[in-house]
Amino acid sequence: MKPHAETINSPRTTRGRRPAVVTACLAIACLVAVIVSIGLGDIRISPIEVVKSIFGQGSPADMLVVQQLRLPRITVAMLVGASLAASGAMLQGMTRNPLASPEMMGITGGATVAAVAFLTFSAGTISIRYLPFAALAGAAAVSLLVYLLAWKKGISPIRLITVGVGIASLTSAMTTAMIVFSPINDPSQAFLWITGSVYGSNWENVATLLPWTAILLPASYLFHRTINVQQLGDEISIALGSSLQWSRLLILLSSVALAGSAVSVAGGIGFVGLIAPHMARKLVGSRFEHMFPVSALLGAILVVLADLVGRTVFLPRDVPAGVFTAAIGAPFFIYLLYASRKVK
Repeated sequence: MKPHAETINSPRTTRGRRPAVVTACLAIACLVAVIVSIGLGDIRISPIEVVKSIFGQGSPADMLVVQQLRLPRITVAMLVGASLAASGAMLQGMTRNPLASPEMMGITGGATVAAVAFLTFSAGTISIRYLPFAALAGAAAVSLLVYLLAWKKGISPIRLITVGVGIASLTSAMTTAMIVFSPINDPSQAFLWITGSVYGSNWENVATLLPWTAILLPASYLFHRTINVQQLGDEISIALGSSLQWSRLLILLSSVALAGSAVSVAGGIGFVGLIAPHMARKLVGSRFEHMFPVSALLGAILVVLADLVGRTVFLPRDVPAGVFTAAIGAPFFIYLLYASRKVK
């Protein structure tokens, strides 16, 4: 498989696509998607009334629906999508593998298995408020295991991906086994977590996730030079003076923190970290400083729209957003496998 880094310095991908214009357009599209999503549901509110209600100028009924029910949910969807997409962009850049994502690396699986263990074996004894911490700890523990197992006089991208896929399969089996042998009669909450949903999100969830996203997204952007160099290959990175193994560890930790914090609040919403970076590369090329913010915006839009479809198309049912991201992501993953076979 050829690395996608071969297009890094291509004039068509760096100068011809006007990344700043694309980023600005996507930011506007994300804002429009948020306003439209807030206004749609079993109670419909016009975009003007949505904006007025956000700023406290709407009717009491509209303000209740917007400020207490829909705005925190959609804010969580936006933050989760941006975090998962940014995590996937970093992993794909670091490993030079277009199939890398939080799911493939076992990050999502680690968070999910810890969350399901918490739900199935600690119900009624430990407050549900500690669930995000359990999920984040699971993501960190599994990622550390992947890193240690992939170490052999350093970390190579191929070993990291191979070990990550194996650990992801193991965590999936562990999650299923825990649900089967769970002492809880109704495992629906665990299944909802596995699928991924922002249902029932409130301002406390926003407060939990926002610091991680607000700090880690700008901090991760600072890796753009390192990731651009690493996409050229290990030998060139070392020749250019890059501290390869140390920088890979820092990039992996940032990616784990972004994905783990997102999964800890919304569950295992899949394929966002796979799809969004590919879409971003099609729009602005492979240079990380251009692709990273576009990936985050695309991820936010994807999850907001998936949640919108899930809670409006099948009323009165509220279908988890992860169902729709998987419906898009699974065929896309098959396409990538087919395309990579043709490249070889």
